[in-house]
Amino acid sequence: MSKLPKEFKFVDLSDYGRPVARIISQSLKNTWFTPIHLTVGFIISGLLAVFFILKGAYILAAFFLIFKSILDAADGELARIKNTPSYTGRYLDSIADIILNAIFLLTIWHITDVNIWWTVVAFFGIQLQGTLYNYYYVILRNRYNGDTTSRIFENKTPKALPGESQKNVTILFKLYKTLYGNFDNIIYWLDHKASNGKTLPNFLMTALSIFGLGFQLLMIAILLVAGFKEYIIPYFVITTVLIFGFISIRKAL
Repeated sequence: MSKLPKEFKFVDLSDYGRPVARIISQSLKNTWFTPIHLTVGFIISGLLAVFFILKGAYILAAFFLIFKSILDAADGELARIKNTPSYTGRYLDSIADIILNAIFLLTIWHITDVNIWWTVVAFFGIQLQGTLYNYYYVILRNRYNGDTTSRIFENKTPKALPGESQKNVTILFKLYKTLYGNFDNIIYWLDHKASNGKTLPNFLMTALSIFGLGFQLLMIAILLVAGFKEYIIPYFVITTVLIFGFISIRKAL
């Protein structure tokens, strides 16, 4: 099942890894590999990127950052191909993402002279950016009968889907709420009427997709390879300001 019906799809700049992700997931369709295995794979890829950043091997670091994004897309693709959607995979994916994001930025801080407090601001910025993008994207998906594993409002523990443990879903949901709850609440407070209002047109959803995790990691990779590692944290601080612009536009529709 696609995330959106064909007529409502937009160019997602953060989803550049989807073609390769589909190849990977198709090759695993009839194997014992599960989406969770691919989630573990992107965690390993992310940690390898950190290792190579610390070693100053930025081309290799960039490769594993991008490969992480590809595997991040592949786990969902495999779940759709095998028709095995799960809240376990959905929450584990998000929990791994936020932890890796923190590690990535702390690693960048370690190899640059950027103030630690700007690093903290950049981390909050990255998470708010991603939360806004996901918020508007999930509203779009729910409204037009797309993939509904992700919910607009994560207010209560969901009922486990066939093939997964309710205990695991409950534990992962509580951890997800602990890590993401404040970011969700801030974005909801800034635009609490979004679910009942007009969605952003496709070209603005494309612009908003720079807030997607895939594009964020791509920018880290590009700046590392280009020799601009000192600009990575300032980039995320500055782009966070755009949140208010996107919200203002959506409210004006």
